[in-house]
Amino acid sequence: MAEPSLMRREIDEIPEALRRLLSGSGGAIEEIGARLRALDPAVIVTVARGSSDHAATYFKYASEITTGRPVASLGPSVVSVYGTALRLTGQVALAVSQSGRSPDIVALLAAARAGGAETVALVNVEGSLLSQAAHHTLALHAGPERSVAATKSFVSSVAASLAILAAWTGDTALTVALAELPDRLNALPRPDWSAALPAFAGARSLFTLGRGPGFAVACEAALKCKETSILHAEAYSGAEVLHGPVSLVEAGFPILAFVPDDPARAGLREISARVEASGASLFTVGDAGYGTSLPHAATGHPLTEPLAMLTAFYGFVETVSRERGHDPDVPRGLKKVTETV
Repeated sequence: MAEPSLMRREIDEIPEALRRLLSGSGGAIEEIGARLRALDPAVIVTVARGSSDHAATYFKYASEITTGRPVASLGPSVVSVYGTALRLTGQVALAVSQSGRSPDIVALLAAARAGGAETVALVNVEGSLLSQAAHHTLALHAGPERSVAATKSFVSSVAASLAILAAWTGDTALTVALAELPDRLNALPRPDWSAALPAFAGARSLFTLGRGPGFAVACEAALKCKETSILHAEAYSGAEVLHGPVSLVEAGFPILAFVPDDPARAGLREISARVEASGASLFTVGDAGYGTSLPHAATGHPLTEPLAMLTAFYGFVETVSRERGHDPDVPRGLKKVTETV
């Protein structure tokens, strides 16, 4: 039997990485949560690229849903290319990065700090330049991630941001759900998605769908299809797919919908019915009532369920990559740390 890929091994490490995060950074989580309570910001801005930006999008929805405060993603080029001076007095800037090395991300967080923001960095590599630019650093403790495609660092980034949110708002139920998440994931370590393998292995293009935190997961899933499997994939909000993109759907066109048990489920069920009627080969993670349902570990909380769905997807897309003749550890044209300006 062939040795498992680095990506597969790192996916299997996700539960333990979460345990390290919650035990090793518990003090920082409480400290940052207390600072947010004291500051009471009207706006939060996020600083990230790639998979980390999808983690920030997950936080955006979770924070906006639970606090009502807007969360906006800042474009790094606003500072690194256009040299804009930011005006963020009394607000919060949250940066997310595995390496903490990309010059434009570091420059943007530094500019946010100079512009008056309280700055927080979620970083896996401790002592990074990004950490030095922040008032507060929360170490992800995901451990070395050698596969180019981020998996355990993504899940840890989201969990860290949710833990800060729970500490900030006093959300005990979310804190408990995060503490239970490693065991919940271990209860179903390798969900069987073989029913979807032929459609994905033979596809030329596909859509991923979701809403709220599920949309952030859909964005991350589409990126992983591209970078590991050389498979064109586009992520859409369940509502947006009906405004034009559905015209591309023809018989057998694969669509993967993330349907967590939250208030968006009813609308996603209706959308699932419509895309399936358009001829799509529909696969759903969560109960949509249509298409082929794919399993994931139950988490008992709507804000952690999409993470379990994504963890199941990661194992699947690693298999898709190999089935399509690629090495998931060496995506074409990519390297682990992408330094942009």
